[in-house]
Amino acid sequence: MSTLLRDTMRRELRARRRAIPAPARIAAAERLAERLSSLPFAPRSGHVAGYWAMDGEIALHVWQLRLPKSCTYCLPVLHDDGRLRFGPWRPGDALVSNRHGIPEPDVAERALLTAEAMQFVVAPLVGFDANGHRLGMGGGWYDRSFAFRRTQPAPPWLVGAAFAAQQVESVMPEAWDMPLDALCSEADAHLFDPAPAD
Repeated sequence: MSTLLRDTMRRELRARRRAIPAPARIAAAERLAERLSSLPFAPRSGHVAGYWAMDGEIALHVWQLRLPKSCTYCLPVLHDDGRLRFGPWRPGDALVSNRHGIPEPDVAERALLTAEAMQFVVAPLVGFDANGHRLGMGGGWYDRSFAFRRTQPAPPWLVGAAFAAQQVESVMPEAWDMPLDALCSEADAHLFDPAPAD
């Protein structure tokens, strides 16, 4: 799929999710939490990553507050090597804005965790299809960070979170796009068979 077509799809889907009214967003966050918690591989312990909802993304705060106490919640942090790190974060902890204006945990670099250290990761997205393909913002951060999953079984489990309105017939994935293990929306949970490793 051409970059132009993917960019057009991103603009349309971002506008679609931003148009969802506030009461529907609040209800969706509640239902999303239920679906994430009901996945067969829902986390019971270990490091769990979410994201700070921006630009109309479906919120994770309800799910975060319901995680088992043996889970450590983390937020993604952009790293100079082009891959994500993950910083532990609880409500009230300090945050700093990254180069895109997205809040990240204000922690020392030694406290950051690699993608390989995570047990369960909920990834934001712009669009998704029924085959478990995710259309992100185009920076490739999640694709690069979880590329090791092509030859290594889960964990970490990679789960997309979105409004049902963000589903499209096909995101026309590129070879480097990392498929999801599951996708949860306010309407449903989809489990996907991972593609066989090359």
